[in-house]
Amino acid sequence: MELADQREKDLVKIAPGAKPPVCKIMDYGKHKYEQAKRDKDARKKQKTQQVKEIRLSLNIEENDIKTKAKNAVKFLSGGDKLKVSLRFRGRQLGHTSLGYAVFEKFAKEIEEFGTMDSRPKMEGRSMTTMFTPTKK
Repeated sequence: MELADQREKDLVKIAPGAKPPVCKIMDYGKHKYEQAKRDKDARKKQKTQQVKEIRLSLNIEENDIKTKAKNAVKFLSGGDKLKVSLRFRGRQLGHTSLGYAVFEKFAKEIEEFGTMDSRPKMEGRSMTTMFTPTKK
């Protein structure tokens, strides 16, 4: 502690659990500032991946699928994941096989930009699946 006082620095415990405890003489304020700067740079370089959602319907027309596929391609090429959901209403719930066909058409439109993670699953009245961007 005397050495730290002579140098006008702080005595910082680096490993307090060690036997004997390890200490270092340094400017603690400068150390905290540099550590915060390193953390900020690490966060800046991190790529966050969002989940975007597109909703389809059972009686969607071909041109509407193409329009939704254009948006999906934009999301996937931006590096985001894509959640595609199809909502069943009323008697449509009895024709879930038609929903799989709609998903197949949609998947065929965007197959070079994203891959389907798993087969579409029923969750209540809606059928959902996830697409991840393909690596280039």
